[in-house]
Amino acid sequence: MEENKTRKKISPKKTPVPEQEPHVRRSNFKEVCLGYTQELAMQEAARCLQCKDPKCVTGCPVNVPIPRFIKAIREGDFKKAIAVIQEENLLPAVCGRVCPQESQCEKLCTLAKKFDPVGIGRLERFAADQEALHGDTSPPSIAPSTGKRAAVVGSGPSGLACAYDLARSGHAVTIFEALHEAGGVLIYGIPEFRLPKKLVGREIESLKRMGVKIFTNSVVGKLITIDELMTEFDACYIGTGAGLPKFMGIEGEHLNGVYSANEFLTRVNLMRAYQFPEHDTPVKRADRVAVVGGGNVAMDAARTALRLGASEVVLIYRRSLAELPARKEEVLHAEEEGVRFELCTSPLRIIGDQDRVKAVECIRMDLCEPDASGRRAPQPVKGSEFTVPADTVIMSIGTGANPLISQSTANLSVKKGKYIAADEETGRTSRPGVYAGGDIVTGAATVISAMGAGRKAARAMHEYLTRKHT
Repeated sequence: MEENKTRKKISPKKTPVPEQEPHVRRSNFKEVCLGYTQELAMQEAARCLQCKDPKCVTGCPVNVPIPRFIKAIREGDFKKAIAVIQEENLLPAVCGRVCPQESQCEKLCTLAKKFDPVGIGRLERFAADQEALHGDTSPPSIAPSTGKRAAVVGSGPSGLACAYDLARSGHAVTIFEALHEAGGVLIYGIPEFRLPKKLVGREIESLKRMGVKIFTNSVVGKLITIDELMTEFDACYIGTGAGLPKFMGIEGEHLNGVYSANEFLTRVNLMRAYQFPEHDTPVKRADRVAVVGGGNVAMDAARTALRLGASEVVLIYRRSLAELPARKEEVLHAEEEGVRFELCTSPLRIIGDQDRVKAVECIRMDLCEPDASGRRAPQPVKGSEFTVPADTVIMSIGTGANPLISQSTANLSVKKGKYIAADEETGRTSRPGVYAGGDIVTGAATVISAMGAGRKAARAMHEYLTRKHT
């Protein structure tokens, strides 16, 4: 009876989180979401029902003990909250900001059957930020050295998660990163206003304190091969992601002013092009920008273009708002900041004047019966052609697997699209001692799912390493 009374007092809505005003944030690269105060976090944590069989945990790819850390926040024990999270997740400040909680843990929240789910992501971010604010960081316990060496190729979320668990198990870990800064997609793909680089740097520094070595500017497949690594290391994990850009193959994609979203965001995020000429990698300061695509990367590109000074940014997507794959929060933020959506629209060609982009010719689309993806299939409407003026076009229609490693590695099985074939639960590949996971196996997915794959592989690698030569 008492429990029912308590539940009636639960607010049906999530506790709002402070944000920069749209007219202010669209002209800066500071973080949009300002995060909970202690009072707001404890208020939101009080909405958690503390279920005996918490479905939210099963919705988390790394199985964070969600009710336990939320209870600690509710009780004001923020140090305990972050300690509970870090039992399973080494990147809480990252995951609290960029994970699609609405389709994972929060989707399965019992409260969501009737009300808004508990703001699990917001609370995870709060706990991580409190730790940083108060300097409560404590290194994880590390098992005695096993004498075994493991190589990790790629320093994105999958590689970092794998390295973290291997290091905790007592193995000597070395990460090889192709770019000049560690962090993978967390650094080059996600804009500063969604994920400040200092947060990623903080997590990477904690790995280094655990003894993990990181070599940047190390392109595996060119500088060194997997075959060569396996002569120096006892096991290897491939977590290189899937960053090979895709294009539509339409007329005009060769013109100056056409970027893949990967190139555009890498120039701005990793190479600090928004600070040109202080940083020497330029991006053209566009006036009118067209972004083709509807995912989170497309939203990131569109919102970044606004912050670089574009007077108009148009997002072109071939289906309706209902089918838009980006997170609702990102779509809302883009709309608030002034991105214009041309929905049920597909590009036909990019029009240029000499070698420079001038416009995108488009056609309206009708949505018919669902296709193989489960979404309604778009069909062009005859005679509905029109143009969108643009001096920059950013193509954000997906990515694929770079074949560099698969082509340079003997006896490594691959699947369609040059993705590496690996066991879903262990990451084992066709090569003994070589494991793989994340986007290079599954195709583009979420940060947390890549981390989950890295952790599964780390467990299998630990078993393999402790058996090897014993």
